[in-house]
Amino acid sequence: MDDNTTHRQSLKGLVASINELNVMAEQKYTPIVEAILCSHSRDTKHIENTLDGLFDFCSYEPTLLLFKRLCRYYYDIDPAATVNHIHFYRDYWDAETETQSFLGKRS
Repeated sequence: MDDNTTHRQSLKGLVASINELNVMAEQKYTPIVEAILCSHSRDTKHIENTLDGLFDFCSYEPTLLLFKRLCRYYYDIDPAATVNHIHFYRDYWDAETETQSFLGKRS
């Protein structure tokens, strides 16, 4: 094998591992987010810990959707904290996203 083939195989393995981690994160966090929403939890520490955990996987669309759903829910509980989470997301993942658009609200 030449170096290019070896590098491509290594890269494919890395991508497969990242995809697997993303799927595992979605599977882990989906029931947590659903439980928060269904129970109408107001446990800010639990919600913020969940948002923090989801944050690392926001490059994966299904996990990003969980993050957004939880932000929309949390906004009614603590708008300032929610906006901080959205700004952190924007700074790291997507500088183009506007807060109101992120929350699904129109000006």
